[in-house]
Amino acid sequence: MGHPVTTGSPFTRWLEADPEVARLVTEEYDRQTSTLQLIASENFTSPAVLAATGSVLTNKYAEGYPGSRYYGGNRIIDEIEELARRRATALFGAEHANVQPHSGANANLAVYHALLEPGDTVLAMRLDHGGHLTHGSPASVTSRNWRFVSYGVTPPTGDEDHPGEVIDFDQVRDVAKSEQPRLIVAGSTAYSRTIEAEPFRQIADEVGARLMFDAAHPAGLIAGGVHPSPVGVADVVTFTTHKTLRGPRGGAVLCRADLAKKVDGAVFPGLQGGPLEHVVAAKAVAFGEAMAPEFARYARRVVENAKAFAAALSAEGFRLVSGGTDNHMVLVDLRAFDPELTGKTAQEVLDRAGITCNRNTIPDDPRSPFVTSGLRLGTAAETTAGMGPDQMAVVAALIGRTLRRRDDEPTLAAVREEVRSLCAAFPAYGSAPGGGGSGWSLERGTARPR
Repeated sequence: MGHPVTTGSPFTRWLEADPEVARLVTEEYDRQTSTLQLIASENFTSPAVLAATGSVLTNKYAEGYPGSRYYGGNRIIDEIEELARRRATALFGAEHANVQPHSGANANLAVYHALLEPGDTVLAMRLDHGGHLTHGSPASVTSRNWRFVSYGVTPPTGDEDHPGEVIDFDQVRDVAKSEQPRLIVAGSTAYSRTIEAEPFRQIADEVGARLMFDAAHPAGLIAGGVHPSPVGVADVVTFTTHKTLRGPRGGAVLCRADLAKKVDGAVFPGLQGGPLEHVVAAKAVAFGEAMAPEFARYARRVVENAKAFAAALSAEGFRLVSGGTDNHMVLVDLRAFDPELTGKTAQEVLDRAGITCNRNTIPDDPRSPFVTSGLRLGTAAETTAGMGPDQMAVVAALIGRTLRRRDDEPTLAAVREEVRSLCAAFPAYGSAPGGGGSGWSLERGTARPR
């Protein structure tokens, strides 16, 4: 097969013994590296992270915490988890870190479990305005255990200089005063502007609430210094390690020292059993990578690319929610481009053309979450692959052409070939002959500074 993810390593030769799985892994490698990855919650992680995630550490059961396990043989595991915790606290300037949550959702659930009693009121962002499922969706277990009330964004103004659709802090304060929440949640899953923690802190103090900041999306931008840090402002910060932070799939919690015992007890034994120590090791690798100067440059490029992408999409006739972006994502309202085009159709057509993204609701979307009127697009992954503002303009033009001629199969086929060529020039792993490509070297397992 010849693919570096399936041959040449003692951790990947197992695939030769299972051709069916080997074929599927290879096909997914081909899909990721020959199509554009524009999902804002995805990235290309380093070979070092891949190796740690696929290591023998997956064999070890380690319920408990370093120095207090329920199984023997955890001396080395304890060192690995301590290393991950030390790196996380150093990277973000936190007093305590729990690196065991299997996901961002688990991290959020753990915080609720630690800080709330069943039935307590939580104030969080409206789901159709950018909030996450764990911010109170009726479909989530969170809404069964706690009472969620919501805030949203301001209405669109039609003014290019002040487009609106930003967090309505007057509403946050009014709802907080009327509902008296025990916890206020800042953070989102589909919001393209900077979220400052301080205004939330002031409101939380006014009503006697604790403040949690869900930094799942901007965690890497915070680590890279291009997004203000909520650490030290919020009581607790949750985040995922696999989005802008470029690590393995997983979650983590940062908190003040006085909340450490509650948070740790909520993660284990309150919510999870044995931690995934192979993933914890990969988190340690990612935290270490994020401490390097190259990562700060990467974070700046992610935001630069998002701004260039937003401008190019606007030039193609798309309306951008809030008028643009401050972070790694762009939220597109498709109705100005084509009133009949839904997010579902756009996602499916773009997928056929080799452009991977996800449909997303826009504020006050008239369509259902399964259909939507919008797309959420992100620049983190293709920035890892080495693309810059010029390539973002090309990608925006490809999106416009694809959606304008979405019923024309020759057009979709032509775009697919252009996408394949672009990805070949900027491979997620390895180097392109012409000098393009990412900082990840599969052979060395390290990042090349750019």
